[in-house]
Amino acid sequence: MISMNNFTSSLKPFSIFIVLKTCYNTNIKIMRNILGILMASFLLIGMSSFQPYKITPKKKWVHLGSRKVNWGIEKDVIEVGSNEGGFTKLKIKVTGGAVNMRKMMVTYGNGNKDNIPLKFNFKKGAESRIIDLKGGSRKIKKITFWYDTKNHSKRKATVHVAGKKG
Repeated sequence: MISMNNFTSSLKPFSIFIVLKTCYNTNIKIMRNILGILMASFLLIGMSSFQPYKITPKKKWVHLGSRKVNWGIEKDVIEVGSNEGGFTKLKIKVTGGAVNMRKMMVTYGNGNKDNIPLKFNFKKGAESRIIDLKGGSRKIKKITFWYDTKNHSKRKATVHVAGKKG
């Protein structure tokens, strides 16, 4: 016969194993929870650092005006008017359709003109490079565009101009 003392003494190593295994499993669960919380935190911090793109990515950019272009070879004028602040750079964005831009003439507040060759086919949603204006910070009276839309789009394009104050 097996005595009770022999039975309990034979279970002691087994019970220690069960206790150690339980502690090990509990520690793994805790570590997994901590790791999950850390990964979620890094993901939220990383996602919060992204900002959606806008035509005016910085506060110093000002929308100067827009023109819906007609089909064929044409020229259009954007009167800047009340936004005659001191601008150092321009940027063009085309929406709605495509347009083949030939050149742009900027007329400054003092009457001087700056002829800027563009020679670029803007597809729907395309933007120009940033165009530096000569002479530092300048007041703009109007902007004249020469373009054609032959066989580029079935929809009329809209040309938007933004200026960066300096």
